[in-house]
Order: sequence, then C-alpha cells, then structure tokens
Amino acid sequence: MEPRASSPATRPQVERKFRILVGVTGSVAALKLPLLVSRLLDVPGMWKHRSDPVLHIELRRWADLMLVAPLDANTLGKVASGICDNLLTCVIRAWDRNKPLLFCPAMNTAMWEHPITAQQVGQLKDFGYTEVPCVAKKLVCGDQGLGAMAEVETIVDKVKEVLSQHRSIH
Repeated sequence: MEPRASSPATRPQVERKFRILVGVTGSVAALKLPLLVSRLLDVPGMWKHRSDPVLHIELRRWADLMLVAPLDANTLGKVASGICDNLLTCVIRAWDRNKPLLFCPAMNTAMWEHPITAQQVGQLKDFGYTEVPCVAKKLVCGDQGLGAMAEVETIVDKVKEVLSQHRSIH
C-alpha cells in the first residue's frame, strides 16, 4: 500500500503568520514610525523577521495587508492619479485588491481642507482601500486642526480588526 498524502482535515492546524507591509511617506508624522512598527510587532500572528530583498511585485505577493502610514498629500495625489514613480507607489499600484490596504492621511490642516483632498481620499476608497482618518490637534507646524495622522493605537486596532475580518473570509 502506498502512503497517501494527508488530507487537510488530518493535517495539524498551524496558525498562519500575517505579514504587513508598511509604506512611509515624507510627512512629519513619520516620526511615529518606530513606535508604530514596535506596536504592530505585538499583534498576534505577526511575522517577526526579514526575508530576502524584494521588488514591488514580490512585496505585493509577500504581504497580507498593506498599511501606508503616514500618507502625505503628495503621495495621496500620486496614488489617486495612478502615478507610480517610486517603490511605495509602485507597490500600491500593483496591490492585489483582494487584500486589505489601509491608509492614514497626514498633512497640514490647510492641505487637508483643500477640496482636492476629499476627492483623492474618495478615489482611494473607490479602489477598495480603507482610510484610518486623520485627527484634529496642534500640528508640528503650530497650526491647530484636522490633518494629524491617527494615533498609533487607533491604527494598530484597525489593523487587528481588518486582519481578523480577513482571516474569517479566507
């Protein structure tokens, strides 16, 4: 009798690790990146070490979720328009829209309130991407109002929520 391949029902269930690709733009909110990444590493099931170097198509295949935090006004405009002139915008343009992509806008209040910003955010939502809304506070430039990137805990909570929904679907 030849050995049979084990069926899915008889194989031990191993918790699959999730991999998050974090995209970073030139916003001053990028200062929060070390804290954000360290907190994301605490998410259960999170991948914890680096693999071989990859290009934009390999990155899109590798990641289960993409998080762009912060997403500055310049990159928001590029993504909404389909411009892909750097690694981050190329990964976003090549992104598998069956996988979640979250974006966290961060810009000066005057930029946030410009009418084109709402159109561009709407375009990203039309692509199926999920916004983690910016918040109002005193910005680094001294202005007060909307435009600051969401708090790290808010972002991490949204990532956990989306990953749990994604797990239940797949």
